[in-house]
Amino acid sequence: MSLLDNTLSEHFEYKLEILPITYIIQVRRADIIMRGDQEIARSYHRHVVAPGDDISKEPAEVQKVANALWTPEIIAAYQASQQVEEETKAEDDSVSTADIIE
Repeated sequence: MSLLDNTLSEHFEYKLEILPITYIIQVRRADIIMRGDQEIARSYHRHVVAPGDDISKEPAEVQKVANALWTPEIIAAYQASQQVEEETKAEDDSVSTADIIE
């Protein structure tokens, strides 16, 4: 690197992990700051994308993977599993401390 090369640039790298059974995509984005050809900083951001989520604002890599994995059957199965979890949680929340003590 030249001493005169103080040009800063930023780029992103993505790492995707697919969770088995649910087909949830975990996205890790690395924000990389470069000065010339030398990396001077890196930070990470994570989020998940579930079958049926809006992916229109996701990076192209995420959209390609989601479109390949998320068939209508996968989306329906995931949404059905979420309804079962919500119903189970609602039943658990309806149990009061008095019910447990008795």
